[in-house]
Amino acid sequence: MAINPVPKKRIALLGIYHETNTFIETPTTLDDFKNGYWLAGNAIRTEYEGANHEISGVIDLIDSSIDMELVPVLYVSATPGGLIEKETYEYIVNQMMLALDAVLPVDGCIVVPHGAGVAESYADMDGHWLALLRNKLGMEIPVTGTLDPHANVSHVMVAATDALVAYSTNPHVDQYETGRRAATIMAEMLRGNISPVQQLIQLPLAISIEQQYTSHEPCKSLYAYAQNFQYQYKLLSISVLLGFPYADVAEMGSGFIIIGDKNTLARKVGFLADKGGELHAYMLARKKDFNGSKNDIETLLTSLLTIPRPVLMLDMGDNVGAGSAGNSTFLLEYLEGQNISKLFICIHDSLAVQEACKHQPGDSFELIIGEKGYKSMVLLKQISDGIFTEDTPKHGGFVNYDMGITAIVETAKGNTMMLTTKRTPPYSLRQMTAFGIEPGSFDIIIAKGVNAPIAAYEQVCPTIMQVNTPGVTQADMTLFKYKNRRKPMFPFE
Repeated sequence: MAINPVPKKRIALLGIYHETNTFIETPTTLDDFKNGYWLAGNAIRTEYEGANHEISGVIDLIDSSIDMELVPVLYVSATPGGLIEKETYEYIVNQMMLALDAVLPVDGCIVVPHGAGVAESYADMDGHWLALLRNKLGMEIPVTGTLDPHANVSHVMVAATDALVAYSTNPHVDQYETGRRAATIMAEMLRGNISPVQQLIQLPLAISIEQQYTSHEPCKSLYAYAQNFQYQYKLLSISVLLGFPYADVAEMGSGFIIIGDKNTLARKVGFLADKGGELHAYMLARKKDFNGSKNDIETLLTSLLTIPRPVLMLDMGDNVGAGSAGNSTFLLEYLEGQNISKLFICIHDSLAVQEACKHQPGDSFELIIGEKGYKSMVLLKQISDGIFTEDTPKHGGFVNYDMGITAIVETAKGNTMMLTTKRTPPYSLRQMTAFGIEPGSFDIIIAKGVNAPIAAYEQVCPTIMQVNTPGVTQADMTLFKYKNRRKPMFPFE
């Protein structure tokens, strides 16, 4: 007599992923998502299987479970930028819910929000779509997921899910492992082995962006403390939320998510709240450590003569990974004014690329570059399609990059500019090497970021400088005008 196999538990996978800088005037549109990652069904698996993304970790964990089956639904992502248009967000949510309806019923759902998404009319965008998802699935279907540690997490997000776990590194090189953690919690819930309960601890503190490098102090000690805290109290997870300061929302700020098992310590009345109080006290006692110092280029210039090279010079005010345009020439102009050569910089400027394409390699011509219209005589070195791949764990977990048509030119001062059609964050050394550019041949490599580029460039740059430059991602958050943040909050009050 044939025995029917026990049907596998079906796990839906979906996400809307965006880090929104509300101080940027240019909105994020549907085209930005379509030109980013718009992946439906098995296209999600095709893009991320075998990669280093959190979705890759989810795929591998569920695929290796004989009693589970992954059902990819919809995943959309756009490069960080301004407020998402209301119509764009509502269209995405509608498409997601329709795609989910097509695969119901499911036994569980794994979600992939960023945690700092903001749309017009939806300040807590991630909370909104997660709550819609919970209403559709009901309270009995478990929902777990991942977060970027730059998330500004709301109580609505936590209430709509059973377990959210954030990456533990910045630059984010543990995304794969984080996906496996979220999927493991899901699998153990469905097997009846655990019953998670989570608590959000919001702090009256916002960690300064340049202090969020997790392998250095003060974050190094913070993460060690958090890990010991998890082991001490036998928690399922503890996530440090560094926060994203460029979002004027009530949830902006740093904090923690702690997850316990109702079957163990967490079932004690008030257990998680009490432990949250310990975390709160730990952070407030050390709050000044997380504010840091802001060093401008004039201050750092004298040290350039003696430090090991190449120097990775991080342009914090034009941080593409936090939504900036990537078209500032501030550091280029300043350093060329000091007659500094052997410098590399990547600038997003489609008009400059169009002008360069009118010429042939070897031609010299005047080019106007960047937001401020910096004029320079340049020598065209090459034109390329701007496409490259990255197969090692780097910030963002991306495999496929497309910068659009790209021009590489050399200025009259002997500096190299890579001019791209599409805005591309500097998360991979392949951005240079794939086009025959040798990083070690430069004295200075300017990357438009704060911490994220370090994972890509530290292997060739013995010296790292975070430069406090002007722009929509300037390091000093107290210079932005907030209307909606919580008060009091350090370092504002």
